[in-house]
Amino acid sequence: QVQLVESGGGVVQAGGSLRLSCAASGRTFSMYGMGWFRQAPGKEREFVAAIRWSGGNSYYADSVKGRFTISRDNAKNTVYLQMNSLKPEDTAVYYCAAGSRRGYSYSDYVTSSAYDNWGQGTQVTVSS
Repeated sequence: QVQLVESGGGVVQAGGSLRLSCAASGRTFSMYGMGWFRQAPGKEREFVAAIRWSGGNSYYADSVKGRFTISRDNAKNTVYLQMNSLKPEDTAVYYCAAGSRRGYSYSDYVTSSAYDNWGQGTQVTVSS
């Protein structure tokens, strides 16, 4: 088990940037694949980005590709989501998640069921 705490959310104008952080407790953080999901009001939770346990591969939803970057620092037990060129449709609660899958396929990381541990979420609001 790993406990996750997100931070870095806030209100930003369209075109701006934010960096989300997700701090994990536990000594086994480096063994987990990490993902970011988001949920807008009235919508289902959707995949945003993921990174393998080693940090060598990352995966993105088409809607954020080229604008968002996921990274991790295993020495700090932290995963990041750098969000640039933000749009009003990026407004949502953003959740980080940890899972034990170690595959190389996009499909290994895109579904909620691939993750066993979730943070409480951080609100991101993009104004037009």
